[in-house]
Formats: sequence, structure tokens, C-alpha cells
Amino acid sequence: MKQYTNVIDRPLSKGKQEVSLSGFAFLFSELVQYNQTQVDNITQLETRLEDAGYAVGARILELLCHREKGNRRETRLLGILSFVHSTVWKVLFGKVADSLEKGTEHEDEYMISEKELLVNRFISIPKDMGAFNCGAFVAGIVRGVLENAGFQAVVTAHFVPVEGQQRPRTTILIKFAEEVLRREARLG
Repeated sequence: MKQYTNVIDRPLSKGKQEVSLSGFAFLFSELVQYNQTQVDNITQLETRLEDAGYAVGARILELLCHREKGNRRETRLLGILSFVHSTVWKVLFGKVADSLEKGTEHEDEYMISEKELLVNRFISIPKDMGAFNCGAFVAGIVRGVLENAGFQAVVTAHFVPVEGQQRPRTTILIKFAEEVLRREARLG
């Protein structure tokens, strides 16, 4: 096997794709704790986590388009949603997301739901933090993928209570910009 002296010289082949769960949990908790010391309220904390996720999403789009799609990008709305729901989710979390649904009330809304989102799995939220959702990090990843692929959207994370379960599921709500829907209508 050829030895590379510089990380830049290495090929972008798949390689080993697993990260230690305990290592990720520790690193993510440090990210949350650091950002918590830099803000005054929960909204600012979620915004900072979303911004960190956005940077990850932009990079993961580039990497996956190179590895999986031969440098081609999705140009259709359903294609990019399917790419996020399956390919991106599988690379990040080791499985396809639990569900991808179109909103029933609004034409421009889609939802990706996960019963137990990895970033919320090991987080215990103090009572004074109320509805803090670490899923904002994943919402940022999704927004980073979508916007860098040319699909402007507002992406937010929400807890949705599930009857008979102690923990709520996490839903990533995607609300596309009007120009994305107009472009999609023209493409027919």
C-alpha cells in the first residue's frame, strides 16, 4: 500500500467510515458546552449549533457528490430530498432516516423524522433550558447540504411527542424558498 506524506495527497476513496460513538458523543458534548458559555439564551445556542452543522453539511455535500455521484449534483427537489434522507443520513448516522414526508398544510414543507436522533440520544437537558433541541445541529447540516446544492430553505428541528414513548421523536422541518418551488414548477 502506498504511503502518503500529506493528507492532501491521499485519495478521497471511501476508507473506514466508522467513528467511535463515545468519541463522537464526547466531542459533540464539548461543542454544546463551549457554545453554551458563549450565549445568553437557548435560541442563540441553537443558532450556533445550526451554524456549526451548516459547515458540516456544505462539506459533506462536496464529499458525497464526489464519491457517490461522480461529481454530479441533484437538480430536482425530490432528488435532493431523497439524497439527504438516504445517502447523507446513512453516512452520518449509519442508517436511512425513519421517514420523509411532505407537509399536508403547506406545499413548500417537508419533514424528515427520526425516532431517536443521535445528537439527542445522550443529552440530558436541564429544566431551566426548556425545549432546547440539539437537533439544531442536524438541521444545520441539512440546510448546508440543501443550500449548497442550490435549494434555499429554512430548516428547523422540533420535538414531536409520541404516545406511549418517554422521549419525543425529532422532526427536521424543511421549508423551501418560493424561488425553489417556482423553478421546480418550470422544470415540470
